[in-house]
Amino acid sequence: MGICESRITNIFVSMKIKIHALVLLFVLAIISCNSKKDIKATTESSENLQSVKTNPYTNLDQSPMDMIYYPENYPILRMNHGDTVPLVARVIYSRPHKKGRQIFGEGNAFLCPYGKIWRLGANEATEIQFFKNVSIAGTNIPAGDYVMYCIPHADRWTIVLNKNLYTWGLHVDETKDFFRTDVPVMEQTPPAEDFTMIFVDASGGAGLLMTWDNVKVVLPIMFLK
Repeated sequence: MGICESRITNIFVSMKIKIHALVLLFVLAIISCNSKKDIKATTESSENLQSVKTNPYTNLDQSPMDMIYYPENYPILRMNHGDTVPLVARVIYSRPHKKGRQIFGEGNAFLCPYGKIWRLGANEATEIQFFKNVSIAGTNIPAGDYVMYCIPHADRWTIVLNKNLYTWGLHVDETKDFFRTDVPVMEQTPPAEDFTMIFVDASGGAGLLMTWDNVKVVLPIMFLK
């Protein structure tokens, strides 16, 4: 190989090295930019999430309020002109969570001790409204609003309808009790993390199913013609 050819070869090798170096620098620059974008996006996402969680006026309640109807989803049925069955009942209640606590049992170590009044929920007293006369355990219940609470036992719940409306917590005036009945306790499988009330269809009426943790009860409600 001549001197000229050798020099040309060296020039080409040198150019290849410089080109490879430039390509490497270019790739590193792109990776660096993308990393900065990812960090920025993550930061913005975190800030956005924080802004969603933060409310300058009030915090979300730990026991959210819920409302159930019979017939089920009555407002949606009415909106879609599917309310061929008249509205019978509505329950307004707040839904506490189990959060690893012991719910029903004997003694004050339990959240809802046997033999003591429980408001069937949290926060404001649970209310049931009947839009027509009904019958529960053979007793006629006139249409109207009632506070509803219970006294849990191992084998039964005593369900109470009370006329002391718009009360908070356990401030129950038993002199205004309107009706009491016992319903048997059944096993709930799997356990319910959130206290839940829902109407279920039954022959001649409906059942108000109430469940939390590993127990449930059903209050039979008969519709009067």
